[in-house]
Amino acid sequence: MDWNRLLSRARPGLSHPHPGSEARTDFQRDFDRIVFSSAFRRLQDKTQVFPLSQSDYVRTRLTHSLEVSSVGRSLGTMVGDSVRRRHGLQAIYPQDFGAVVAAACLAHDIGNPPFGHAGEDAIRLWFTTSVTGRAALEPLTAAQRQDFLHFEGNAQGFRIITRLQSPDNYGGMQLTCATLGTFTKYPRASALAMPPPAGIAFKKFGFYQDDLALFAEVAMQLGLEPVGPGAWSRHPLAYVVEAADDICYRIIDVEDAFRLQQLPYDQVCALLLPLTGEPESAQRKLLQVTRPKERIEYLRAKAIGAIIDQVHDCFMTHENAILAGAFTEELLDLIPAAAAMRALKACGEAQVYVSRPVVEVEAAGFEVLGGLLEAFVTTVNDIAAHGPAASPKSRMLVHLIPEQFAGPGREPVADPYRRVLAITDFVSSMTDSYAVTLFKKLTGISLPTS
Repeated sequence: MDWNRLLSRARPGLSHPHPGSEARTDFQRDFDRIVFSSAFRRLQDKTQVFPLSQSDYVRTRLTHSLEVSSVGRSLGTMVGDSVRRRHGLQAIYPQDFGAVVAAACLAHDIGNPPFGHAGEDAIRLWFTTSVTGRAALEPLTAAQRQDFLHFEGNAQGFRIITRLQSPDNYGGMQLTCATLGTFTKYPRASALAMPPPAGIAFKKFGFYQDDLALFAEVAMQLGLEPVGPGAWSRHPLAYVVEAADDICYRIIDVEDAFRLQQLPYDQVCALLLPLTGEPESAQRKLLQVTRPKERIEYLRAKAIGAIIDQVHDCFMTHENAILAGAFTEELLDLIPAAAAMRALKACGEAQVYVSRPVVEVEAAGFEVLGGLLEAFVTTVNDIAAHGPAASPKSRMLVHLIPEQFAGPGREPVADPYRRVLAITDFVSSMTDSYAVTLFKKLTGISLPTS
């Protein structure tokens, strides 16, 4: 792969590129389009770790995405500076790399459903076990069924930024191909004619069958290497996005857990100190800080800075393999602090993500999302099958579905795949609070007041 193509400014749906300027580049425009999108704003009420938290401190998906974007910009710019000097690139600058990574990081969780990863599981489970869900999948092709049976927030994110946000445009938000490629951590479809290739880039899928042709256009523009029907090599900067995300969630989730008294100070301190690169110096600095909260914040900042440096060095060490599409691992697994980063992840899995407040709300999320899918998939399929003779309940409930998802004039589309996909789009786009509120109203747990 070639960096000059990988940093393509072309935008799907636009035959002529926007006249750029040094003051505001195409990649900075990508960042701005994401910031001002309604899908990005909804992340303020979507779970990071602690669902529906009453604390005004803990992070949401919105604040997490901003932090990942900040780390990604620094890391991307450092990589860009080294790549530019190594390859003698002329019309590409370090800040271009940083802007592309920052925009992709900003959108990296934009497809997450309510209740985070538990929400993904809830949607998969409903299509797998519900009588209504299984019946809805029967008319679909085997490949189309995989989109629902293995529902994936990453694929939903690609769909949001290329189709659902600004739906009247081909290409949706019409972000540059460089940003779209960097956003797509898993450049393969949900169903392949062969077993998925080995490597971290193919662990999950990154786009639905409905969006395969659009990603193929992006891949061709970027010069991503095909590795079989429906799969391409990962954009090199997607490794940087992945690292920025992992740096933030592993380090910051334990900070949040400490603030909510899920983890004790001594344990969090012991986890973060080895990541600072200078534990003895950091220990001396801690003696000058009076409150535990500020001590943890200091260690978090030092740790993030040190790991950014290590990831940059790791990327440049493996750049040739990455460009050849032969790199198969996560960058964080190969840095000097890999063991300490794994300890953070293990702590999160053993003590934070399974804490009682998290599990209680996530368990309720299965009921909420399953109930919403049951109601609305039943509604659109009933109207599609029976028209005016559909049940009174269906004719009433369809008015709760925005026209974008219910169909023009709230007449569901004939294609059963796109009909069910539209309802999945609707439910997965909800915020945590809206999903809970709507579920309560549909089930009579909470009645609206005039």
